[in-house]
Amino acid sequence: MSHNPEKNIFAARPWACLAVSATGTFMATLDGGIVNVGLPTIAHGFGAELPFAQWVITVYLLVIACLLPAFGRLGDMRGRRSLYGAGFFLFTLASAVCGLAPGIWWLIGGRALQGVGAAMLMANGPAIVVQSFPGPERGRALGMIGMVVSLGSLAGPSLGGLLVGAFGWPSIFYVTVPVGILGMVLSSRVLPDDRRPAAQSFDYAGAVFYAVGIVFLLVAITHGGRWGWMSPGTLACAGTAALGIWLFLRRQARVEHPLVDLALFRIRALLVGNIASLLAFMAMLTNAVMLPFFLVRVCGFSSQKAGLIMAAMPLAMTFVAPVSGLLSEKTSHALLTGLGMALTAAGLWSHTLLVPGSGLLRCVAGQAVLGVGMGLFLSPNNNAVLGSAPREKSGVAGSVMALVRNLGMVSGIALATAVYEAFHTRALTAGQTETAAFIAGFDASLACAAALALAAALLGATRPASQGRKPTG
Repeated sequence: MSHNPEKNIFAARPWACLAVSATGTFMATLDGGIVNVGLPTIAHGFGAELPFAQWVITVYLLVIACLLPAFGRLGDMRGRRSLYGAGFFLFTLASAVCGLAPGIWWLIGGRALQGVGAAMLMANGPAIVVQSFPGPERGRALGMIGMVVSLGSLAGPSLGGLLVGAFGWPSIFYVTVPVGILGMVLSSRVLPDDRRPAAQSFDYAGAVFYAVGIVFLLVAITHGGRWGWMSPGTLACAGTAALGIWLFLRRQARVEHPLVDLALFRIRALLVGNIASLLAFMAMLTNAVMLPFFLVRVCGFSSQKAGLIMAAMPLAMTFVAPVSGLLSEKTSHALLTGLGMALTAAGLWSHTLLVPGSGLLRCVAGQAVLGVGMGLFLSPNNNAVLGSAPREKSGVAGSVMALVRNLGMVSGIALATAVYEAFHTRALTAGQTETAAFIAGFDASLACAAALALAAALLGATRPASQGRKPTG
């Protein structure tokens, strides 16, 4: 059975479709936090060095980044229900494979398969929300998705620590199995049958060029600090990435049915929103990487207390994101995104004023300001990006948005490490103590993150006030 692609059949049961999208979003965000917490235990259990064990995380991110545009395009061409259900199935199967892994290579392979399933979910989840809410309620729906992201991020690290301590590291993979099964059932029963004949061809060559470019780019960003930014390995990866991306862009401009329609980036709201999102996630990952070390090494907090402090940010986002989504239906996106990232910049800058004697409440307050800022920013920014794209290209627009988020995370980690090491080394060379050198590197990286957030605030504030009030769909 096929349906007219111009008829928006998702809008018939919008809140049920939102529940399916939220289930996939929660599973993906929960899994990320859980695995990060369990990595040291996994490395010890398999006798693997930590740099090699990091591939348990890295391969997941690489596979997602490689496949997001492809699955977004396939969703636009053939329909979303089958891809979303397949994403749940693969993710659930891969979770079981990871939990049963007898060795580190098996686990890395399982994580790669998880990445395939996660890419299917990430590429089509936002498009399902866009098509389910073509009218003014879209902001509220995206606000609820923002709350789900916060809850998954909040629950992941704490739940991961409890599961690893009580049941061992395989349990952090098994816990997503029932969620995946629930997602499969909901997908088959709730999402409408939107299968359609593939009237356009799929650009396989473009997909290969893109994958080569993005893999070598992420490897260069991830390992450049350790290898040396001007080392032969880093330069070779950067050169290969540049060639792959150039070939990809050249093909997209010439092929009849491109993987990513470059004309989308002529839409100012979409371009500005994605750049702002990239800067925002770079800034937030700097905080996520650097602050725990400061809390433990400098302030002397326990790991448990540091975890509670870090949880203040997603907890604040959980309350603010739905409110921001509701407000985005009634006011301009420029005001909300600009104010949100300005608050984020203020919160990041406040961390540069922390001292060894800073108390628990002072640290929590800074994280709460970050959470309020990001909660204000995310929902209206996503609404502006997705609402500005034509409905028939909402899958590609959603996949690009997810890709930008992942690139921001990886780049933020690399930037934080590079800035910290530069200022830390300079302070040591000047004869400062290790603690003073650490604080110098920490302050510099957080100040850089605050500058990125401020740039995102200025970008967000330049949106025309009319955008976001009447989303297209």
